[in-house]
Amino acid sequence: MSTISNLRRALVLSGPGFKATEVYDNLARNYDAVVCVSTMEEAVAELRKGSFEIVMSQAADFLPLERAHGSLQSEMVLDTIGEGVCMINPAGRMVWSNRRMKQWSPEVIQRISAACMQAIAAFTAPPAAHLSEHHVFHSRKFAISIGDSQFFELVCSPVHNQENAISHVVAVCWDATHTRRLQQQLDAIDQAGRELVRLEKEAIAKLNFLQRQQLLEERIIKFLRQLMHFDHFNIRLLDPASNKLEPVMAVGMPEEAMEVELFCEAEGNGICGYVAATGRSYISPDVAKDPRYVAGLDTAKSSLTVPLMLYDKTIGVLNIESDQYAFFTEDDRQFAEIFGRYVAIALNVLDLLMLEQRTSSGKLVQEIACEVSGPLNDMIYDLEMVKEANMDNAALSQAINTILVNANTVRNTFWSMCTSPQQVFGAHDERRLPQEDPRLRGKRILVADDQANIRETIHFVLTHCGCIVDTATDGADALAHLAGQPRYDLVLSDIRMPHKNGYEVFAAAQKIGHNPPVILMTGFGYDPDHSIVQASKEGLAAVLSKPFKVERLMQEIFKALAIA
Repeated sequence: MSTISNLRRALVLSGPGFKATEVYDNLARNYDAVVCVSTMEEAVAELRKGSFEIVMSQAADFLPLERAHGSLQSEMVLDTIGEGVCMINPAGRMVWSNRRMKQWSPEVIQRISAACMQAIAAFTAPPAAHLSEHHVFHSRKFAISIGDSQFFELVCSPVHNQENAISHVVAVCWDATHTRRLQQQLDAIDQAGRELVRLEKEAIAKLNFLQRQQLLEERIIKFLRQLMHFDHFNIRLLDPASNKLEPVMAVGMPEEAMEVELFCEAEGNGICGYVAATGRSYISPDVAKDPRYVAGLDTAKSSLTVPLMLYDKTIGVLNIESDQYAFFTEDDRQFAEIFGRYVAIALNVLDLLMLEQRTSSGKLVQEIACEVSGPLNDMIYDLEMVKEANMDNAALSQAINTILVNANTVRNTFWSMCTSPQQVFGAHDERRLPQEDPRLRGKRILVADDQANIRETIHFVLTHCGCIVDTATDGADALAHLAGQPRYDLVLSDIRMPHKNGYEVFAAAQKIGHNPPVILMTGFGYDPDHSIVQASKEGLAAVLSKPFKVERLMQEIFKALAIA
């Protein structure tokens, strides 16, 4: 069988001197179907219906038919593209449109026609005197909004006739709703991020360290919920010393998920460890099939984890989970990455402000001590001279002695703060030292602090009150004491210690059977691991900012032990 016998359909356009019947029988033997038409319009209509392997016509009809077929092919191409294409005449009537354009509502079509009329007016208007021919616009771009639900963009270009007059305008239009909403979302996230990092020094100064961190946490939670509609997420920050990802914030996540220890390592530490180690975001469409996933949300089906980047350095991770499969899109990833950078900046700004206050407080104490020391020394010298001149006046000498004691106490206090700001004031003043108290007699207290002077001073004060005091030199030592036999009535722990931090000591105390109250201590409210906010939500008894007075220490101890 010849090759031509494999062809299936033929079209025959008859005309004067060319009868379709003359070739029909011959074509019918080689084609499955032979269509005969007598006019050009009928031929074009058949070409619209389907494809033909061969088209036969008179030579005079061939060129117009070929042109019609080419036009038909162009129309088919225009019908397949995703943008709407139309042609508008100067009267504003749409003389042709492709399939996509016809799918839009009458309101959209009307708005497109109106835009085309504006384009025609612009194209036919004489150019401004200061514009050369090269600066005359040959296309116009328009934006169309249908309420707040749909957004379109279109480009209009003129069609000139043989006299170079504009006969029509061709418009290419596309639905920009998704792009516009994406831009609006990005703008909203950018604005929220700016608000997140707007931690003015003056406003922060009015808040204590717990209120500062709560303010930041409230902002993060609000924006993640309102802007990105995330209801189950947690933040872990990287501790450079231990390489551990410390949980600092969690919403909608079970407690046991936050207790899982994760480190900044690509393998064996879940998705969070992988993201922290690589600095790359990670979408898990089905966590049940993901070998990296470590159990978080009880009903989790999918997750999104992004690094918290600060100047190209990973300082932590933001992990978001959903109870729906394949819930997170590439847009969500982009949004979370952008917001994550703002979170990292905000956390860093808060830490810097706290560190600055801590440093400034120490400098302020030194400056005050320097300013006060001169007058104090002069006053003490003058008092000594007055006392010597009035040795016979017992009453006056006694009054001078009292003033001298107080003046020396003030001077020594200032200089002790300069040399060691982390201390307990009044611990070695017999007049302020608390006496043995029957309510505290026999109470067993654990004191954990890597600063020897704080540890030993609190031990001295509490022992003097009748307490049984154990001391720990770091976090690991504190955990070892808690794991031992003693039943502690109270735990006092510094926040920033080697090996284990204050929150880990607090968490360990919470796990032992009798759940003793815990008081955390920190220097000038500095809490780089955000332990205070986390522990406060879980029953922390109190926080003491160093330096503190012995009276404040005793007040918080009585309160924690519920002693009236």
